Amino acid sequence: MAGKVIAVAQQKGGSGKTTIAVNLAVAFMQQGARVSLLDTDPQGSLGRWFMARRARLGDPGMEFSTSSAWGVGYECEKLRRDADFILVDTPPKVDADLRPTLREANLILIPVASSHVDLWATEGVLDLARRERKRTTVVLNRAKAGTRLGEEVAAAAAALEAELAETRLANRIVYAETLGEGLGVLESPRRGPACDEIRRLAAEVQALLA
Repeated sequence: MAGKVIAVAQQKGGSGKTTIAVNLAVAFMQQGARVSLLDTDPQGSLGRWFMARRARLGDPGMEFSTSSAWGVGYECEKLRRDADFILVDTPPKVDADLRPTLREANLILIPVASSHVDLWATEGVLDLARRERKRTTVVLNRAKAGTRLGEEVAAAAAALEAELAETRLANRIVYAETLGEGLGVLESPRRGPACDEIRRLAAEVQALLA
């Protein structure tokens, strides 16, 4: 069976695209799945995480490649043969360069930090995804439980007629700490609620792909 492509896209930088991509990759890997990462963002954050992981662990447990926007189709075709899941990190912009990635995706995840500015930035991605007739899911990131802002953002996301993930990722320092170490939160010696969040999100993504 061909591997599933999960694109993580958001027009606004700093929304948590790389954080979500690497943590889902680690979660799938720990389940025994074959995982590949594809970095199409010139900033190369995903690549830096992978190299830090390789330096720390030796065997990173997953494959990694890069691509220009227009080479995504070719790379995904190759990666699908050997991987169960391909996580694609995209540049923080919405233009014609994003469309090849969206065409390849089985699912598009759109991270939204708890701000209306981040939410407004999803509209371009949603519009492109609708044109390509692709399923999208908004993932609330850096959410603060019990705050009025968090609930307002969630309500506004629903008003955009965007599918909203049930799992929310809280604003936890462990996400940034493990990212800098080339790890996922599931590999952190400190077991905490972030691990439960990532496991739930991974299960939700798998159900959406089923």
